[in-house]
Amino acid sequence: MMRPRRGLDPGSVWAQRLRQLEQRLRTKEERIVVLETENAVLHLKLAEYQGLAGRSTKEVLQLYAAHGQQMKLQRSSIVTQLHEAIKRLKQDLKSLRSFALELAKDFQRQSKTCLYQVLAAVQGIQLQNEAMQMFQIKAFDLEQSLQEVTERYEKEKQKRKALHNSLIELRGNIRVHCRIRPLLPFDDAAGHSVSRDRQRNFSEKAAFAADDETVLVKCSRPGHASVNKTFQFERVYNDLESQDAVFADVAPLLTSLLDGYNVCIMAYGQTGSGKTYTMLGPQLEGNLTFSVEEESELGIIPRATQEVFRLISEKPPGSYWVEVSVVEVYNNEIFDLLAKDSYGKMLGIKRDVVTTREGKSDVPLLTHETVENASEFLHLVNKGLQLRVTHPTLVHAHSSRSHLVVTLTITTVVFGDNFGTSWEDEQTSQKLSKEASCSFPQKMRDNKSTSSSRASSPVQLEATEKMKQVKTRLQLVDLAGSECVGMSGVTGAALRETSFINRSLSALADVLGAIAEQRAHVPYRNSKLTRLLQDSVGGDAKLLVMLCISPGQKYLTESMQSLGFGTRARQVQRGQVKKKTFPVVSKGK
Repeated sequence: MMRPRRGLDPGSVWAQRLRQLEQRLRTKEERIVVLETENAVLHLKLAEYQGLAGRSTKEVLQLYAAHGQQMKLQRSSIVTQLHEAIKRLKQDLKSLRSFALELAKDFQRQSKTCLYQVLAAVQGIQLQNEAMQMFQIKAFDLEQSLQEVTERYEKEKQKRKALHNSLIELRGNIRVHCRIRPLLPFDDAAGHSVSRDRQRNFSEKAAFAADDETVLVKCSRPGHASVNKTFQFERVYNDLESQDAVFADVAPLLTSLLDGYNVCIMAYGQTGSGKTYTMLGPQLEGNLTFSVEEESELGIIPRATQEVFRLISEKPPGSYWVEVSVVEVYNNEIFDLLAKDSYGKMLGIKRDVVTTREGKSDVPLLTHETVENASEFLHLVNKGLQLRVTHPTLVHAHSSRSHLVVTLTITTVVFGDNFGTSWEDEQTSQKLSKEASCSFPQKMRDNKSTSSSRASSPVQLEATEKMKQVKTRLQLVDLAGSECVGMSGVTGAALRETSFINRSLSALADVLGAIAEQRAHVPYRNSKLTRLLQDSVGGDAKLLVMLCISPGQKYLTESMQSLGFGTRARQVQRGQVKKKTFPVVSKGK
């Protein structure tokens, strides 16, 4: 109970308090009325829901009864359907059983039939195997017979080749080998205004290697029937044969050098036919030098030098020394490519060729450098090649405009009195030979002045009674290619070079023709080239011409000209090549 505040009337306070309580009571009573009203409404809803629930229960019972009756009807119909399906299945089963019985009987019949067929097939296979074994035995016998015939053929072929070489030696014939290069990208008709059909014909091959001794040329002209022509040579190389195969047939000639014979290997053919590649090997782009590292691609010149030094290494020490000279014939003038000026710089100096009293050709003042191994030789030749004249044409980007002649002079030193040595003095001779070899080549290296081939020889040895010399020469010639001006497209100075090249090659053909016809006069003096090669071509050397031709239809005219040259060269009979006389060493007193 609240205490009346001081200063206020206690009666008013209680009256106010009473009014508050009465107001709250009225509020509660109003709330009670509202709740009773809601309760009555809820009772009405409950009664309504109870009525609905009773009706729903009846409906549910009715629905359940109807569903039960429907299920009974469905079950009865399903059972009826199942009975009918079972009847049908039983009928099908009976039919399947009868079919299975018939199938089993049919299978037994067919299996018996197949078994009989398999047995018959096995018997047939056995018979075939026996026949196959007989055929295999016959095939093996035929292979053995073929192998024996092939071996006999190869032996006869080798005998024929040996007899043919002997005949060539006796007659002094010129050996001619022919190499057909592969088709190259520049073999199309670029740079020429021709029709498409003719351009397509240009890219076709016209020259083939029929076998290792025959060249087949398909000659075809528009509006004419194709004609096949064949050319026979000592050896023919197809476009797939390597540098190794080419040198394998050249190597036996090099043995003749140390046996006392001069040897000349000459590459002949049209421009772009692969002469320089055959003789030297691959050329670097924009540079005429060749690489020693590319061993498999090296040409005849570096390989021949390696072979010569290998053969020399098998001989007694000090009995041989080698000198090298490199010249080119350019515009019918001879240039010494190893000559040096006062400062030691190499420059091509013009030389002349003369005929000695003995009738031999010689180039006075020609530079001869002494070399002791193949590396020194390659180094010198590389330097000389840098001075060789080249010019690009429509046929070849690095066309050689001069004839290159690389000469190896091998001097054999033999000791003895009157070209004879007793067996007891042989060891002493070898010692003297070794001492001479140690002193002479060094003297030659110290004397760098240019001199003739005879002036550069050791005169002291010739004057010594117990020292005799025998000189043999290996000439390696890379001829400039014959050219058709309309094909190469040269003008100006290059046209003049082409004129000199063609004239010198024509002079070489005239010389061979004169020798073949055994004329009294051989026109060596018509060209500096023929004068330089007079000894080799005239019969003082074993001569091998490496004929190089292009296979394309575009070069058919030039290829036929080259093949004709090779055919004429084979017919030349120069007489047996003379052998340089060595001292005879007796084995007893």
